[in-house]
Parts: sequence; structure tokens; C-alpha cells
Amino acid sequence: MSVSTSFTGQAAPYAGGDPYADYRAPDVGELPFAHLPDLADRRLGGSVTAASDEFFAERENLVRTERAHFDPTTFGHKGKVMDGWETRRRRGPAPDAALPAADDHDWAVVRLGVPGVVRGLVVDTAHFRGNHPAAVRVEATAAENAEGAGATDWVELLPRTPVGGHAANCFAVDGVERRVTHLRLSQYPDGGVARLRAHGEPVADPAWLAALGTFDLAALEHGGLAEDASDRFYSPPAHVIHPGRSREMHEGWETRRRRDAGHDWLRLRLAGQGVIRAVEIDTGNYKGNAPGWASLWLLDAATPGAGWRPALSHTPLRPDAVHRLLLPDTVGPATHARLDVHPDGGIARLRLHGSLTEAGARGVAARHRELAG
Repeated sequence: MSVSTSFTGQAAPYAGGDPYADYRAPDVGELPFAHLPDLADRRLGGSVTAASDEFFAERENLVRTERAHFDPTTFGHKGKVMDGWETRRRRGPAPDAALPAADDHDWAVVRLGVPGVVRGLVVDTAHFRGNHPAAVRVEATAAENAEGAGATDWVELLPRTPVGGHAANCFAVDGVERRVTHLRLSQYPDGGVARLRAHGEPVADPAWLAALGTFDLAALEHGGLAEDASDRFYSPPAHVIHPGRSREMHEGWETRRRRDAGHDWLRLRLAGQGVIRAVEIDTGNYKGNAPGWASLWLLDAATPGAGWRPALSHTPLRPDAVHRLLLPDTVGPATHARLDVHPDGGIARLRLHGSLTEAGARGVAARHRELAG
């Protein structure tokens, strides 16, 4: 693995005002994995199933979607209330050996909401200024239908590495081509971590997809991926393939206002080669900022020389509404889809219902076997 951007040392004590004013974080553009979804996100079903200790702050905070909150006035029976996972201070066996041993550490096991290949990690120590760990380590395993704590087949994603306080410590993961379901975060020797982000590529279970038959080929939980978009000013395009309905505007994909003659777009990689039969374009919560029209284009990258072809052309969109559209039987197979929105605006969800082709099903099964470790 290689380190993208990490920090060391303690941050200065909180001095009032905006608690994020002295927060240390890299520019998102510096991170090669920033465009990939956080597979541990609570919105996707991520959960923290076990921890060695959570005396000061609960382990479940590690996978919360929103950034960590800090209120300098909030104290409880055990001390300062922190929005993260914080353990008690470790001690040695005697006054002349008061510090913990070099290998002493606390750990927490995170079950990913969507299994997949982890490409990048963010160990966020926001607001842990003098009480963050000196170093962390992250391992992964594939433990289907289990909580992961008892797993023995752990592979290292991040070796024991120093981290800094009140910072987004970011690490690219290289050379671990394996589908995993759980992560184990170890902190040396103790302390607090606000959030753990595991950016990566989803890898669905082919047996589950085969049992479904017809499903949303673009859905993140089925192996779909938002590859790129013309604009992500207000929110990322990956939101359109999240599970469930968008509850608020920020849970969709919204672009800035255009002042030119162009239009915005997003590009999706489908779960595998498949045939789309029905499309849902949801503009939920976009009441004064929905696009006026949308077009859908398809690409079959499995066919040499194939280009983008239209599936829906300039379809009018209504604000705050679900648009259900049927595609003709002649639409043909596709591996990618591109939604053009005219001229700009917000899309809450995009559903592309269909089924895998025989070649697509074989490809999904082969990739699953390849990444089984």
C-alpha cells in the first residue's frame, strides 16, 4: 500500500470559534480514491459490530455519514462527550512501567454496508487533539453472514502507521485485490477516532443477482458504480445509486447553475452487461432546481468499436417526482449508462431495471471468484 496524505502529532488545544478552522485535511483532488463510494457508510448498511473498549464514546459513531460534531460545553458522567469512538487510557503493570506495552492496542470491527474491494482509507481524528492514537492499523476479511470478530483470515490493508490528531489521515490501498466484508481498525495504544471511511468498488454476490433475475443494474449494492460526472459542486453523483429514497436535497446529485449552452451528465458502470427494460428518474426534493429534461445513453463496452446510443431522448422532468419510463425491446445490451440533464439541476435517484445477459452473468461470477482471495 502507499500513503496518500497523513499527518502526525497532536493538534493545538481548541481555542474557541469554528472547531474545524485548524482541521488538517488534503485537497479532495489529491486523493485517487475520492470519487469511489464509502463502502462502510451507515446509509449503505455499514455497522460496527464489536470493539475491545468504548468507555468514552460509542463505536457506532465510526460509520456515521455526517462529519464529526464538536460542542465544547457538552460533558457527561464519563467526561467530554465526543462524536467518535474513544477508549479509556491504557496503563502498564507498575509505577516504574506505567505506560502500556508497545503492542497494546484497542480494536473495532466494521461490517461494510456493501462488500467490495477497498481502494482507499480515511482515518479521521476530527476533534481528537491530544487524545488520538499514535498509530493505526487496518485489516480486512471476507466473513459472509457473520460479525467478523471471530474471523481468522485477516489481510492487511494498512500496516501500523502513525497518524495525527484533528486530521483526515488518508491512505491509498494498493495490491489487495480481494472482495471483503469486514474491516478491523486497531489503534495504538488507545485514544479516539471520529470516522473510518473505506472507499472502494462494490462487488455483488452473483448467486444473489441470479436469484433476483430482474433488478436495478445501476444500484451500488448490486455492483453498479458512478464513474464520472460533469459537475459535483453540491453533492457527488454516487448518491443517485444509493439504496432507498432520498430524504433531503443533499442526498441526491446536484450541479451548479449553468451559464453556458452546455448540459450536465453522469456516467455509470452497470453491475455487468445487461438489458435495461425500465428506467426510474427521481427528482425527489428538487422542487425549484430539477432539470428540465433528461436523456439516457447506453454503451456496450463488451462490443469492440461500439459507441454511445440513445435510449431516451429529451424526456421532460417534473420537480419532486418519480418518472417511470419503459424502454423498447430493441434497446440491446449495455455495460454503461450516461444520463444527460438539460441544462443542470438535481437528480435524487436513477434506477435502471433489467437483467444480466448470459455473458454478463458469467463476467460477474468470474470477477467474484477472482476476488475471493
